[in-house]
Amino acid sequence: MSQYVSRITGTLAGPPRAPRTSRLRRLPGQPRKPRRVAMLSVHTSPLHQPGTGDAGGMNVYIVELAKRLAAIDVEVEIFTRATTGGLAPAVELAPGVLVRHVDAGPYEGLAKEDLPAQLCAFTHGVMQAWAGNRPGHYDLVHSHYWLSGHVGWLAAERWGVPLVHAMHTMAKVKNASMAEGDTPEPAARVIGESQVVRAADRLIANTAEEAEDLVRFYDAEPSKAAVVHPGVNLDRFSPADGRAAARARLGLPQDAFIPLFAGRIQPLKAPDVLLRAVAVLLDQEPSLRTRLVVPVVGGPSGTGLAKPEGLQKLAARLGLGDVVQFRPPVEQARLADWFRAASVLVMPSYSESFGLVAIEAQAAGTPVVAASVGGLPVAVRDEVTGMLVEGHEPEAYARALREFLDHPELVDRMGEAAARHARSFGWDTAAAATADVYTAAVQAYRRRVRSHHG
Repeated sequence: MSQYVSRITGTLAGPPRAPRTSRLRRLPGQPRKPRRVAMLSVHTSPLHQPGTGDAGGMNVYIVELAKRLAAIDVEVEIFTRATTGGLAPAVELAPGVLVRHVDAGPYEGLAKEDLPAQLCAFTHGVMQAWAGNRPGHYDLVHSHYWLSGHVGWLAAERWGVPLVHAMHTMAKVKNASMAEGDTPEPAARVIGESQVVRAADRLIANTAEEAEDLVRFYDAEPSKAAVVHPGVNLDRFSPADGRAAARARLGLPQDAFIPLFAGRIQPLKAPDVLLRAVAVLLDQEPSLRTRLVVPVVGGPSGTGLAKPEGLQKLAARLGLGDVVQFRPPVEQARLADWFRAASVLVMPSYSESFGLVAIEAQAAGTPVVAASVGGLPVAVRDEVTGMLVEGHEPEAYARALREFLDHPELVDRMGEAAARHARSFGWDTAAAATADVYTAAVQAYRRRVRSHHG
């Protein structure tokens, strides 16, 4: 694991690339972090509501990281695709954080799968914005998700600056652990991701396992991979005034057992596993029905858009219409109340690069029952802040939920431990570690340029 930590200063190995012409000069004394970063998020805007469409944990990640970077004097300009007409070309998200809207393709009705055809138009828009500034406006490019990585690759080459890339999710990893009946990620994405991994000066991974996956699945140089755990907004997600008050605000019964699903409704996130587990519990103990409420907070996304009513139909088939409550995505402050109100958060995902929702729920004082996949074993401390479940059998999740039903004191005990655990995942820590990766990327880039000019 030690080879993946973020304090990476070694030169890049592997086949040499033609160095870019550098505008970065050697500075005396200590290396400085970049002053201004161009952050790229092609397919989802940081201004969108997480929990539906293509907006999710990555949106939260970009917003929170950018704000905290600005607070430590790294200005951030986020380029994203305009999805409605009449948007201002640039919007200040926070002091030191600017969101730039780029026209690329039709505003609405364009699926993420159709976006590769718009990357040329998006890149043109990014170049136009850059051309309006003095040379040397950006010190570094930080791209999020493979679509942005392709734009970042070209922009970094053109501007003579390093490229830092965050995958967020990886096609090969998702395809290796798909939900039954789900659609595999296309070959074009696999090829595109491989190209971005080769082009990037540094790769930011959420966990050591993700760094290892980059090496194993994509032949990434281990020295490129830097582990930075995502953070959580500890001001917004906190136990606050407790479970009873949150239930009162949401109109939920005080004495109910409430297993919550919160997130995008798609096969990858496996909300159906929770519903099937609840059906198992009710088969075992029909009297539970009077004190069971199962909220599903989120909207259809990804392959879930093909059958947007699929989960409601499943609930009806399982005879759960009276216990399951479908709620649309909510803004972050309201989401924090849902976390506080829940007895447990349930995350049966087939793949998660980290699982921000798990940390947010724990920060609000709620234990988590999660699949033992991806970054969730880092986010959740098994049998301390929640329970990790191997596989996706509904019976296994029913057994985990049964533990909380049979031992109600676990909700409070694990909830308190969860809140303590989450406090180590503040965004300030993540931003400082990311700035360190930026500095290392700039240093390595300068070394390569110097060696080329010899």
